[in-house]
Amino acid sequence: MRAVIIAGGAMGDYAYIRQFIRPTDTIIAADSGYRHAVGLGVRPHVVLGDFDSLGEPPREIETQRVPAEKDFTDMELAVVWARERGIRDFLLLGAIGTRMDHTMTNILLLSELLEAGESGEVLDEHNRIRITDESAEIDCAAGDILSLIPLTACVGVTTENLKYPLADAVLSVGNGLGVSNVVTRNPARVTLRDGKLLVMLCQD
Repeated sequence: MRAVIIAGGAMGDYAYIRQFIRPTDTIIAADSGYRHAVGLGVRPHVVLGDFDSLGEPPREIETQRVPAEKDFTDMELAVVWARERGIRDFLLLGAIGTRMDHTMTNILLLSELLEAGESGEVLDEHNRIRITDESAEIDCAAGDILSLIPLTACVGVTTENLKYPLADAVLSVGNGLGVSNVVTRNPARVTLRDGKLLVMLCQD
């Protein structure tokens, strides 16, 4: 099972995003993410949050209202809701926007999922983002831009099918060595011995 959590960040090309949603997904709308769910043409299994952005939630769908003064973001609460139902795989939509605090928190939530032994991806029209601490195989096309950004010191980083290969490299936080590489063949692969690495497919 997989949970698709739809938050209220930027989302313009609904047709593009819709192709990544499966009929078997559990759809969770986090607050104003419900508007994106409507735009995507999907019916959430639940709408949850403090509704400071959405206002009144839809009456015909299960809702969970939480206080505005809380210790967790609506996205985190959506993850908890899914975990309580045995879901350990997550696709986060509407997670990137103009509020950089929310954007960074949503991306770094992938690290928490990884620590819990779960899988997750942040997706929008320009980016597909995951975190690995061992290896990743990325379904992509020749010419795609792949960036590797260390969240911690990453040791033994080795890549395959990239124009600028890395072999047992060390990437330190703030080091741009892994940014804007170019895929030469599908799939692109990356492995590392130690550390946490953001793996990002990016396009303008």
